[in-house]
Amino acid sequence: QPLPLGRPIAVSRMRRGVGQVQRDLSVYRKKRRANKTPEPMPAAGSDAAEPVHGDPRFVIQEHHARSLHWDLRLERDGVLVSWAVPKGLPPEPGQQRLAVHTEDHPMEYATFSGRIPRGEYGGGDMYIWDSGTYQTVKWDDGHVEVVLQGARVRGQYLLIRTDKNQWLLRRRDAPTDPGWQTAPGHVEPMLATAGELPTGRHAVEWGYEFKWDGVRALVRVEGGRPQAWGRNRTDITPRYPELRAFAAALGSTQLIVDGELVAFGQDGRPSFGALQHRMHLENEREIRRTAAEVPASYLIFDLLHLDGRSHLDTPYRERRELLDSLELRGPQWLVPPYYVDGSDTGLGAAVTQASREQRLEGVVAKRLASLYRPGRRSLDWIKVPNLTTQEVVIGGWREGTGQLRGSIGALLLGVYGSATDEFRYVGDVGTGFSYRARADLVGRLSALNRETSPFANEVPADRARGAHWVRPTLVGEVLYRNLTDDNRLRHSVWRGLRSDKQPKQVRGTWDDTREDE
Repeated sequence: QPLPLGRPIAVSRMRRGVGQVQRDLSVYRKKRRANKTPEPMPAAGSDAAEPVHGDPRFVIQEHHARSLHWDLRLERDGVLVSWAVPKGLPPEPGQQRLAVHTEDHPMEYATFSGRIPRGEYGGGDMYIWDSGTYQTVKWDDGHVEVVLQGARVRGQYLLIRTDKNQWLLRRRDAPTDPGWQTAPGHVEPMLATAGELPTGRHAVEWGYEFKWDGVRALVRVEGGRPQAWGRNRTDITPRYPELRAFAAALGSTQLIVDGELVAFGQDGRPSFGALQHRMHLENEREIRRTAAEVPASYLIFDLLHLDGRSHLDTPYRERRELLDSLELRGPQWLVPPYYVDGSDTGLGAAVTQASREQRLEGVVAKRLASLYRPGRRSLDWIKVPNLTTQEVVIGGWREGTGQLRGSIGALLLGVYGSATDEFRYVGDVGTGFSYRARADLVGRLSALNRETSPFANEVPADRARGAHWVRPTLVGEVLYRNLTDDNRLRHSVWRGLRSDKQPKQVRGTWDDTREDE
């Protein structure tokens, strides 16, 4: 049925004048080698097909060539007049997208899909994205306005020539789906609250995911192009070129997803250290080089928007089911499983134990009925990190700032190597102190001052700057989440001094930390 557009459609039968391109398909044949491509190749002299009766046909083909684009083809005077649209047809009025007028194609092309060999013109995979009939509102040398009646596209579109083969494509009418919503340009990530695993009879109301040691990233995909940002709203898209392949694989799907960018070490486990040097790169050549050396994978755990539908108010369990149904799996992207069992109240503990065995960062428990609340730290998401205790020896301290001026800002920590007596720096700790503990430590450490660093290895410059070095005699204990690749404590929290240990008894629980000379 014709679409209700709110105004009558003036159907034009004007002759085609787009670009004044000849109707003999010679340009089409010149660009292709008949013995190399599976594309239809009409013989010379059979240039234009006989006009069909009734409404003319259109086809939109998704073309994964050197760069992803969509080919819009309209039947006119026995050929398919064609435009390449890099980002696909605009889904809503007010949007306009570039369309490049290309050579006319034979009518047989309306049913073509397949793989054009690499090295040939337009090499890559081509699929029929939509097809149907259309009505002409206007057609002259600078304006083409049509109403498309397809399975996926039903609406009125206007093409306006801007310069030679350059056109702009606009949608004229509103989408027929009354529930359509524009995908927002930016969404703040929802945040988890640190806590304990849910227990008791309410534990079955939660789902459980592994916590990944990477960079939080929300990704918006439209027209096969990605836009990525993190918690500080910074556009991180250029730093992670792996996302381009992810977006291209989605084709015309419009979505916003939430996830984690993760680099995997040689042992197959997430390595924050491997990813860390990529986080602040700006030079494009350096980004390409490091992406080849240390590829990042995008692990997707939530779906916020899909094809004109917001899912912020969709319960978590339904969001996950919808996300899983998209089957997002590729060389550098994946939807990891989540775990839910309505009969097993010990499931959370089992997932946590598995995360410890795999040396992962921990577990996030999410209430199955919870909605996505952008920018809010919610009790509906509980993060349960895997923390390990470690005895340490204090080798120095840095003064705090602001209200902590004159007091402890951070302690510089060391251990003795598991196979040596070298005292080695393993990180610092700046949280977990009470006011009384800070005051007590200042008094104790002031009596242990020395001029030089007691550590056998070099302390990073940003940690050594302004440090007060001390004799390594005070033993304490910290909680930490994991180790960096160079055996430094990450996310450490001070637990207090230990009087039951001698400094030389404090050894690293990991392998010997000696560096190569």
